[in-house]
Amino acid sequence: MTLELNTRERAIIDRLSEDGAVSVANLAKEFGYSEVTIRGDLKLLEEKGWINRTRGGAAPALHRSILERQRIFPGRKNAIARAAAELVNDGDVIMIEAGTTTALIARYLAGKRDVHIVTNSTLAFSYGRMNPSLQITMTGGEFRRPTESLVGPVALETISRLNVRLAFVGTDGFTLEHGMTTHLMEGAEIVKAMRSHAATTILTADSSKYGRMGFANVLPLSEVDLILTDGDLDAVAASELEAAGIRVRRAKTAAEAVTV
Repeated sequence: MTLELNTRERAIIDRLSEDGAVSVANLAKEFGYSEVTIRGDLKLLEEKGWINRTRGGAAPALHRSILERQRIFPGRKNAIARAAAELVNDGDVIMIEAGTTTALIARYLAGKRDVHIVTNSTLAFSYGRMNPSLQITMTGGEFRRPTESLVGPVALETISRLNVRLAFVGTDGFTLEHGMTTHLMEGAEIVKAMRSHAATTILTADSSKYGRMGFANVLPLSEVDLILTDGDLDAVAASELEAAGIRVRRAKTAAEAVTV
């Protein structure tokens, strides 16, 4: 899958995330283009891995919840993923946990050599599978479509047999008091396993996650080596985290990098 979309393609994906399916006729009417043009758009979106074409229309290739999450703060997520990829060295073995931000790291490993990824993320696999310099090991396990993840005993067993330099993990929310939290117990177990088998664990989470709390506790923040977030993290929040002995790095979005 590739994330490069033009304005009309992005509008089609937005419509899919809202409605679950679209027809060529309705899209042509809504956007003011011919049905031939819209069919061409759908063909390209299918080739990019975003949709599955149906008779007279299209349906999303990804679960609706994934599409909705990808629409939230894409600039922040890409900035974090790009900064995370910069921490990876040639020849590294790394783990990438499932998530819309963590999965993007595989996309930004272009130019790295002989990197071995262990992941339970089918999104990370789709971003990295065309890069010949990446070796990808999927954990196996039970597929959870809403999160594009592999979980369960098989995934945990695979992780338990491996050791890596870096583990990139995500979260549904993080606070000083409750640490990392998630809405899915199975995901919490994956994060704990990756942390136990990595020399360095890096939490990649956009700043909107700070102060939010999920259903299940994952890890206290003291058990991650670095929080990689974006420049919109409140300065007071960053100071509080750092005062608690937690390393924080704020990645710049493309727009911020240009203006600095």
